[in-house]
Amino acid sequence: MTTVRRAVLTLPAAPLGPDNPLPALHAPAGAGAHAVDARTLAELPRDMARGIGRAPLRSLLPAPVRDGYGRERTPADLDAIVIENDRLRATVLPGLGGRVHSLHHKPTGRELLYRNPVLQPAAFALNGAWFSGGIEWNIGATGHTTLSCAPLHAATVPAPDGGPMLRLWEWERLRDLPFQVDLWLPEGSDFLHVGVRVRNPHERPVPVYWWSNIAVPEERRVLAPADAAWHHGYERGLNRLPVPVTEDGTDRSYPLNGAHAADFFYDLPDGQRRWIAAVDAAGHGLVQTSTDPLRGRKLFLWGTERGGRRWQEWLTAPGAPGYAEIQAGLARTQLEHLELPGEAEFSWLEAYGPLSADPAAALGDDWAAARADVEGKLETALPRAAVDAAYTAWREGAADTEPETVLAAGSGWGALEVLRAGYALPGTPFPESTLGPDQEAWRELLRTGVLPPPAKGAVPGAPLVAAPWRDMLETAPADPSTEYHLGIAQWHAGDRAQAVRSWERGLVRAGVRWPLLYCLAVADREDGHPARAAERFAEACADHEDHGGGAVVAAALGREALAALLAAGRTGRARELWGRLPDEVRARGAFRFLEIRLLLAEGRPGEARGVFDAGFEVADLREGAEILGEVWAELTEEPVPDAYEFRMRPS
Repeated sequence: MTTVRRAVLTLPAAPLGPDNPLPALHAPAGAGAHAVDARTLAELPRDMARGIGRAPLRSLLPAPVRDGYGRERTPADLDAIVIENDRLRATVLPGLGGRVHSLHHKPTGRELLYRNPVLQPAAFALNGAWFSGGIEWNIGATGHTTLSCAPLHAATVPAPDGGPMLRLWEWERLRDLPFQVDLWLPEGSDFLHVGVRVRNPHERPVPVYWWSNIAVPEERRVLAPADAAWHHGYERGLNRLPVPVTEDGTDRSYPLNGAHAADFFYDLPDGQRRWIAAVDAAGHGLVQTSTDPLRGRKLFLWGTERGGRRWQEWLTAPGAPGYAEIQAGLARTQLEHLELPGEAEFSWLEAYGPLSADPAAALGDDWAAARADVEGKLETALPRAAVDAAYTAWREGAADTEPETVLAAGSGWGALEVLRAGYALPGTPFPESTLGPDQEAWRELLRTGVLPPPAKGAVPGAPLVAAPWRDMLETAPADPSTEYHLGIAQWHAGDRAQAVRSWERGLVRAGVRWPLLYCLAVADREDGHPARAAERFAEACADHEDHGGGAVVAAALGREALAALLAAGRTGRARELWGRLPDEVRARGAFRFLEIRLLLAEGRPGEARGVFDAGFEVADLREGAEILGEVWAELTEEPVPDAYEFRMRPS
């Protein structure tokens, strides 16, 4: 019999820490890593180019930036949910984006996924904190979801066959959409079934992005039913190449054959069954398959050069084996977004299970024979017709079923949207009881038309930016707090001039000025006024100090202000601000690096080199970041030490 039960998973973990208290007015910091240059875009198929250009994010609003973590790991107990039958055991982390941490095949004793032995956040999600390993559910926009390290709602629901099923659901805030992920194990099945639904409750169409990312050991061969793939690297190109052997004679189906980090998006022919597999030297491994709407398949590899190896080490424990990712998505590539019409949905079914292929065929030089062997073994283990039938049974008989036993709680943002608009969302309840402190002021605005200001000494509340909330803010009494939030909503809508006017109006009457000064500083920087931006950032820091603010805000404001002052050539002001920062803030790796830049600006390269030699770690270094190596090169022609080598593209 299949069971669903609570459990505790103990891992060495770096605590997530507090969210950044500043509104995320900027575009995702790693957006450039996933961009395509204009010349390449012009040469792509028209529908692909349209998908790539569809509704790029102008900011991360209303999601918070999650950068409060470090790199000191201690044993931590993580809430887990275990789904188990006599063949498989899946361990899910509802408090961390619903990640499937482990998929254990009982008859063979094999772990089918790459199971990270630690929980180490790193700045790979759109909004920061993310961790590697397992199966993750990515919704929102190109990149890892803002929910990577956030709690989801979780409950048991009857599965299509009458057994228990685990439902995960949340309200994704970048695109303002509810979604659900249903996981169940049919009795006696070797395959974890996953039903996914993304709904658009609005009247307007919405851009949609989904990729299921599966971490597997990198000492594998990756197979998919395609003869070509779109290659995307950190050089910002997108080129269609033959697979598995590319034009340079390299067999790209082996992740360890790649020198540099790269994506290979397989070009699956229409009508072809959707699947991807990763097998070891004996032909054993994992296969993922789905119904046809989940069209895309991808291999991501870190590469064998120093930067890729450093990232692998950065994301896990010393001595741990490396991993690659096999992935499945709604579009051909992760650079594209689909359009979901108003009051419509996307839904599909995925299945994950063990594969035992003939190693002579699956690892042989005949790519067609290798694919045929894997697809044949998959068809025997789980016929394509069975996947389609399971989807129909789930969608028609279980997807709308209301949850039974609640196992975990997510955020209150979905409840707030349902309260505002009265959405009917069968199967994914967002009851008013899940509203929390972050939603309280907004519920009051909805009830009375007045947005309560934050308590004295408190940081501003979390923003909301959707058009209905913006409309309410425009008619609410115009106190400084309301002007602050109205400006954020206007900024998100692209009306930057009006946002600046709102913030300037609020500043006139504000007692605590740093939140508005910060917003105006960002606007100045975005509009090409670095000197004025630097002054406003510095003024925001001073105002925060005057009001006795805490270290979290001091660190967030100080980091922005120091970078802006250095960029504007205000070295003296930067040194003055550096001296006023709390000692524990200056000791952080990100600030040690800012100290190096400050010392260089002051003409003190020897002392700057001394900071490098003493060692530091920037815990939230962004994916694709090359800044450490660039600053090192200002000091010396020596090779960049391994500890600071994170370059992911060819020199």
